[in-house]
Amino acid sequence: MKILIIEDEKALSESISTYLKAQDYICETAFDFNTAIEKTELFEYDCILLDITLPGGSGLNILKALRQNNKADGVLIISAKNSIDDKVEGLVSGADDYLSKPFHLSELSARIAAIIRRKKFGGSNVMLFNDISIDTQAKTAAVNKTNLDLTKKEFELLLYFVSNKRRVISKNAIAEHLWGDEMEGNLDFIYTHIKNLRRKLIEAGSADYIKSVYGMGYKFTDA
Repeated sequence: MKILIIEDEKALSESISTYLKAQDYICETAFDFNTAIEKTELFEYDCILLDITLPGGSGLNILKALRQNNKADGVLIISAKNSIDDKVEGLVSGADDYLSKPFHLSELSARIAAIIRRKKFGGSNVMLFNDISIDTQAKTAAVNKTNLDLTKKEFELLLYFVSNKRRVISKNAIAEHLWGDEMEGNLDFIYTHIKNLRRKLIEAGSADYIKSVYGMGYKFTDA
């Protein structure tokens, strides 16, 4: 799961990023309005942590731009502003939740998980695709109740595929989603992760759902 932290307080941003990375989130950061706008226009995130007051502009304008462009990224406003009017404006503009500073990182993490669960998985911790089940909270996956021994990246790759089932996904999109700013230039390693995931699924009794689409990428489908 990939998170964008839009926060100009670098110490706070680093603290949030460190905490969330320890929970296996991929974290990217933006410290000003223009960088945040560029990232949200170019990439998709499972959840965006959005401060209202930013150098160069208002976080609310970023939120409005997201919704006007029909982007479905989850948005959690984190702001020192604590008035009812600010909360109402944020929620009316399309935010999924609002958390006032200061806050405990454990509560922030719980709210992020709740947003992702609602927006990505219909409010459930368990995601199903034919004979495959994925527990997003326990971070486990199984085929016909046989647990899969997956690495962290293989689990995230499977979750990403199932979340985007029957859609063609490019290698660039896979790499950017799973590695974020740490993405390397050569994408050959993607093939290795996909090959290992496919092998483990088939060995557990699953059908081969991972299809190569020549010149475009991959599709996770039962068709």
